[in-house]
Amino acid sequence: MEIEQFYYDNKIVKKFLYATMFWGLIGMGVGLLLAFLFVFPHLTDGISWLSFGRLRPLHTNAVIFAFVGNAIFAGVYHSLQRLLKARMASDFLSNFNFWGWQLVILSAAITLPLGYTSSKEYAELEWPIDILLALAWLAFGANMIWTILRRRTRHLYVAIWFYLGTFVTVTVLHIFNNIELPVSFMKSYSVYAGVQDALVQWWYGHNAVAFFLTTPFLGLMYYYVPKAANRPVYSYRLSIVHFWSLIFIYIWAGPHHLLYTALPEWAQNLGVAFSVMLLAPSWGGMINGLLTLRGAWDKVRVDPVLKFFVVAITGYGMATFEGPLLSLKTVNAIGHYTDWIIAHVHVGALAWNGFLTFGMIYYLVPRLFKTKLYSIKLANTHFWLGTLGIILYAIPLYVAGFTQASMWNQFNPDGTLVYGNFLETVTQIIPMYAMRAAGGTLYLLGAVIGIYNAIITIRKGVKLEDELTTAPPLVRVSKRKLAGETFHGWLERKPVQLTILATIAILIGGIVQIVPTLMVKSNIPTIASVNPYTPLELEGRDIYIREGCVSCHSQMIRPFRSEVERYGEYSKAGEYVYDHPFLWGSKRTGPDLHRIGGKYSDSWHFNHMYDPQSTSPGSIMPAYQWLITDELDRSHTQDKMKVMVKLGVPYTEQEIANAQEHMDAQASKIEENLYQDPSFKESYEADKRAAAVRGEDFVEMRNREIVALIAYLQRLGTDISIDFEQDSQQPKKQSL
Repeated sequence: MEIEQFYYDNKIVKKFLYATMFWGLIGMGVGLLLAFLFVFPHLTDGISWLSFGRLRPLHTNAVIFAFVGNAIFAGVYHSLQRLLKARMASDFLSNFNFWGWQLVILSAAITLPLGYTSSKEYAELEWPIDILLALAWLAFGANMIWTILRRRTRHLYVAIWFYLGTFVTVTVLHIFNNIELPVSFMKSYSVYAGVQDALVQWWYGHNAVAFFLTTPFLGLMYYYVPKAANRPVYSYRLSIVHFWSLIFIYIWAGPHHLLYTALPEWAQNLGVAFSVMLLAPSWGGMINGLLTLRGAWDKVRVDPVLKFFVVAITGYGMATFEGPLLSLKTVNAIGHYTDWIIAHVHVGALAWNGFLTFGMIYYLVPRLFKTKLYSIKLANTHFWLGTLGIILYAIPLYVAGFTQASMWNQFNPDGTLVYGNFLETVTQIIPMYAMRAAGGTLYLLGAVIGIYNAIITIRKGVKLEDELTTAPPLVRVSKRKLAGETFHGWLERKPVQLTILATIAILIGGIVQIVPTLMVKSNIPTIASVNPYTPLELEGRDIYIREGCVSCHSQMIRPFRSEVERYGEYSKAGEYVYDHPFLWGSKRTGPDLHRIGGKYSDSWHFNHMYDPQSTSPGSIMPAYQWLITDELDRSHTQDKMKVMVKLGVPYTEQEIANAQEHMDAQASKIEENLYQDPSFKESYEADKRAAAVRGEDFVEMRNREIVALIAYLQRLGTDISIDFEQDSQQPKKQSL
């Protein structure tokens, strides 16, 4: 038989490995800073681009797309070539994928701290970066499929099934969730509004976790765990069931993030049902991974690679047990909006993604550089520091979550809330936040040690960029099923058919859930009294988005006695029809704001943003003093309104033409209200005199960003109260 010589491309694998380690330290470092901001909220006061609201999406994007994303590409480019016995089809596409991806990450690192964000969780990047991300991702997919078509092996190994499923699903999710209408180069609005936007976002958000943080890592697990253990995969049949059931069911589960919200009940119930079903394939995969180590557990004691893999797979099992558990409505009512969710996410991120990545690094580096690992002792130190870090990070947050849920829902005998002041529920768990920061410190310290170990190993190794290997060419056989060949055996040598079937499997759930919500009007009942935001409120809303307020504050009051008592009337689907994007949030570090309008004076909001502790002693909210001084940019207001009209918001041409005059009138009224506060008047007039003495231009208060934000906050939740007032008056009119 003819034997062909060819070279594996190790250069691209090394590039992604270097990027994984570099961006991993950055992403974890930002996350640790955020953890410390809960304990020391004034740590970055006065620096807008280091505020919590702006750094939080930077952390999630750096960890997901930079650290995990680069790890995926490193593992796929390495394993795919060896599974297919073929070099990557195109060096150009490989490098385009690498440099395009790094440019996406760098763009995110610049724009997110500057406040350029869409606010949609895990999809915060603005539209030009979204396009670049899509191009880099498509280059990866095209290169992968092209290489599969040029393979020298007949059947596609299970890892490749997961790689293909990941590619097609992430492509679909990214495109549909990020359909936006641009206002300017770095500003856009989602084409979806309110309830529809929420459903599409969590269809994406949950499956960003499923198909970016899970399925590609399952593919890596199926390759690297057997390699490290020198054992075959435990069960081929189980891997088939695992793959098809997982990709079909996962796509349905997004609505479990929106239980007890304004989302239609039928969509919530579908999310619950399929989320519970997810337990079976998820644990099937975990069992398949752990049982692959049968007969090799003695190696786990001495091999740090296997140690990392075992904890990673265990973390996957824990996280995928919690997911279905939290999707049960009774449990979700306890856990949602609490720190339990943060603990759940980080068990998956730190254990499953983090440890599998580190295990893969420890496996790859010695082999790519033809040397031994510099220090087994340092690797073991990394493992134990990381493991202790995970425990110390997660357990306090579980305690914090249950504490929050308990305190939020306690009533006195007279029917009043025991902890009527939301701040009491925050100060109670500060020690838990301190422990979380300590756990994060240990985990990051372990990562630093691990990366140091890898760098020293690389420096003493051989720089082998093109690895020579041999394999016989692929012998073509019948396109039809061979004698005794199963359907799936036939499918495994048909990459096009496999990809098509995987695409169909993931599209079914999306179509059933999303199309009716978008197309059937009865799913979103309208409320006559709900009106579009005024131009000033629209600008204030964009400031709210820019500062990342949605990271800590929800705008969705669930129909629970405790929440109605604390915040006011529960939220209705029709209240959000003009919200592009939705701002329901997923965590309450601070109270819900949906009914905040009219509860406090303009002066209170002004003082609260300048110095939160002056109005709320003990608050861990950072100050937003730049809002007090910065001038509001009105240059795009009318353009924003025109885009909103295209999205169905009923602004008239006259309203758009008179936008500036309307803003002046509303802003002047707020300025007048602020003047009622003697301390404000004194300070403001002093600033005005000082500016005149210095010969500087003075920005009138009515033209500053804080006024727009106040206008927006004072509007929140007030439309429906008008509706109720009208309803209450209607029977009186009829009785006359």
